[in-house]
Amino acid sequence: MEKINLNRVPMPKQKPKTRIKNFDEVALGYNSQQSKNEADRCIQCPNPTCIEGCPVEINIPGFIKAIKDDDMPEALKILKEKNSLPGICGRVCPQEVQCEEKCVFSKKGAPIAIGRLERYVADWEQEHLKSSGQSFIKLKPTGKRVAVVGAGPAGLTVSADLAKLGHQVTIFEALHTPGGVLTYGIPNFRLPKNIVNSEIDYVKSLGVQIELDSVVGKKMTIDELLDNNFQAVFLGVGAGLPMFLNIPGENLNGVYSANEFLTRANLMKAYKFPDYYTPIKIGKRIAVIGGGNVAMDSARTAIRLGSDEVSIVYRRSEVEMPARQEEIENAKEEGIKFRFLTNPKKFLGDEKYWLKGMECNKMKLGKPDKSGRRRPITISDSEFIMHVDIAVVALGTTPNPLIAASDKDLEFTKKGTIIADEKTGKTTKPGVWAGGDIASGSATVISAMGAGQRAAKSIHDYLMSSD
Repeated sequence: MEKINLNRVPMPKQKPKTRIKNFDEVALGYNSQQSKNEADRCIQCPNPTCIEGCPVEINIPGFIKAIKDDDMPEALKILKEKNSLPGICGRVCPQEVQCEEKCVFSKKGAPIAIGRLERYVADWEQEHLKSSGQSFIKLKPTGKRVAVVGAGPAGLTVSADLAKLGHQVTIFEALHTPGGVLTYGIPNFRLPKNIVNSEIDYVKSLGVQIELDSVVGKKMTIDELLDNNFQAVFLGVGAGLPMFLNIPGENLNGVYSANEFLTRANLMKAYKFPDYYTPIKIGKRIAVIGGGNVAMDSARTAIRLGSDEVSIVYRRSEVEMPARQEEIENAKEEGIKFRFLTNPKKFLGDEKYWLKGMECNKMKLGKPDKSGRRRPITISDSEFIMHVDIAVVALGTTPNPLIAASDKDLEFTKKGTIIADEKTGKTTKPGVWAGGDIASGSATVISAMGAGQRAAKSIHDYLMSSD
């Protein structure tokens, strides 16, 4: 009997000293042989539990077998039956707590590198686009029109699925570039913009129209969309309102929200200054407050923009950090410092109202709170000063209240999210669905895509059963 390899094929990466001086992708991806070696580890379980862990239910053993058989068009076809954005998911989806966690190998060794293989197939399509032979049969046009608000992962997914079913879809995007958080939030070194643009082009190739600079709730209302010959509306506007610490000095110059910091770097290309005249003020010492992926993205962006010292300030220990382990390891390799069990109490400014430091408390951990993580408790008389020039607050986001203010028929939770059925995306307003962060609160790209996929099925049933 052939011995099973419990160790996954390592992912090639740029060297840390090289990559902190550029914004090129850190992970370089598998080559053909590496992908086959990793695919060969899959034992093709008769009852594959990995599919259970995938929010969009990809036939994971199927596309991996196609890689093993050297049938890349088939691997791509299987992937895109359930996932219209594989190049994105293969890079930013937290497979380690989803499909890979369910892999039987995770009990004895390293699970199959499902995300890396998904990325390999998507990248293969980029290189062989004209010869891949991928053409999806679109159903006969239904004559039904759907308005999708937001061109992020949920909106792109629901649009692609509905277009394949024969519906005419128009996306209304508030910004001047589609992609949502994929474009403005995730740095190029983790998700290259050419990959995002290619996935968007695929959605457009299905017949989906995208109208930019269109702020629903200001330029037009949901009722106006429904009155304008759209039979259904899907809301996928995300949750783009940043959360703050609400401590003294937070309005000082030099204190950014992670939203502004990353948007200026990614969407406005501040990292290409002076080619793009949208610079970011970068100090010698930067503190990023938070412990999630956005905090890692902000810190790793800051070091590439030229800061001498970048620190992650987090009020719990490393064990409780919600960021992906891969991103934490990358940050450490790149020289990011970690100040655990530390919490800012006050921002300190100079006579010109520029940030010069933070007064912080040392923390200890108590019993777990509602999140399942141990609750941080302030240690008495533990104050100390941390000298920083720039602070980036990366504590998460909440929904923008614009939709709530412009439509009184929708119902919202106390947190500002739209109340929508988890299985279908139906809201309390007839003809309107919602999915992604606007309904669930801040979550992952793949969970937003799953919500878009489920909503597409529900919208299709609604459209085909109505006159």
